[in-house]
Amino acid sequence: MARRWTVAVLVAGLLVTTGPASTAVAATDDPGRVAAVGPGELVSARQIAAPGFDEATTWQISYRSTTALGLPNVVGGTVLVPKGDHAGPRPVVGYAVGTHGMGDQCAPSRRIASGAEGEANIIRMFLDKGLAVAVTDYEGLGTPGDHTYVVGRSEGQALLDVVRAAERLDGLSVASPVAIHGYSQGGQASGWAAELAGSYAPELLVKGSAVGAPPADLARVAAFQDGNAGAGLILAAGIGLDAAYPELGLRGYLNPLGTFAVADVRDDCVAELAMKYAFRRLSTYTTVDVLALPAWRARIDEQRLGAVRPADPVLLYHSPSDELLPFDVSTDLRDRWGALGADMTWWATPSGGHVTTLEMMAPAVVGWLANRVTG
Repeated sequence: MARRWTVAVLVAGLLVTTGPASTAVAATDDPGRVAAVGPGELVSARQIAAPGFDEATTWQISYRSTTALGLPNVVGGTVLVPKGDHAGPRPVVGYAVGTHGMGDQCAPSRRIASGAEGEANIIRMFLDKGLAVAVTDYEGLGTPGDHTYVVGRSEGQALLDVVRAAERLDGLSVASPVAIHGYSQGGQASGWAAELAGSYAPELLVKGSAVGAPPADLARVAAFQDGNAGAGLILAAGIGLDAAYPELGLRGYLNPLGTFAVADVRDDCVAELAMKYAFRRLSTYTTVDVLALPAWRARIDEQRLGAVRPADPVLLYHSPSDELLPFDVSTDLRDRWGALGADMTWWATPSGGHVTTLEMMAPAVVGWLANRVTG
């Protein structure tokens, strides 16, 4: 039976009481304590007052998850539960945000706490339908270490584990139907969560996953973005992959300008790195073609979606006019999942840019997921 969290939290000898909002998510850095609890166990939790979310009880949490290499870690997140009663177990949405950046200040939990979260309107759409929302910060955003940006297994596990953690809070339970939502980086996370749910978190009652504009094939995405508007995201991806897989040794392939750029990107949010590094070439910053190195190529290929059939229904959608992530990466993922026999709905959305498609399609996507968990 899941433990209920109300006023105090006790996990593996670590006591954390609820209290005023803070700019940081409390977490233990004791590896022994982290390893002693299972994935999805709460490490800390406190109620906060989140601007714009008066209709919900909001928890800022940290929880045990798992790295891409299978090691225990601690990830931050936010759980919002609509106030008032709910007939039966309240559904919960595991929510993965699009790219926020690399610095700790970019973490969704900090954005939600300060009223600056760019996807707040979509979160409210779920709350308005009576669904709780569990938002992961991902590994390394607001917690020690670099953010493992675009590392699919890390993202997918963090997303599934934030749902597990949410189910231990007051107002939710292990009987809660689960939906998974993500767009852009979040689409990669939700795609990986859909593929991993049956093996990594089989107890979750996942009813459907929405996967929007995912970077489902990083090699092709990098080729598309190199010298393009999203060029700064390649530097962020290099940092993220290097953080997840230390053997890659990014530092050894950087020239002086690259050393400066990587240090700069490490604490940038997405708007900063997008503006500063747009239309640059990766070769400007490196001494070799890093993406062609065998070790790098192997790890990049590991992030490719479409090798595992999602066990539950999936909505995959993308705009043909996306200027940041190539549309044909999603059509290929559609074909790979289709060949595996996935229960999949495919939407080639009306023309819109990368960001505008998220906003334009949100009502339909929220409705599709709500129907899965309430129907």
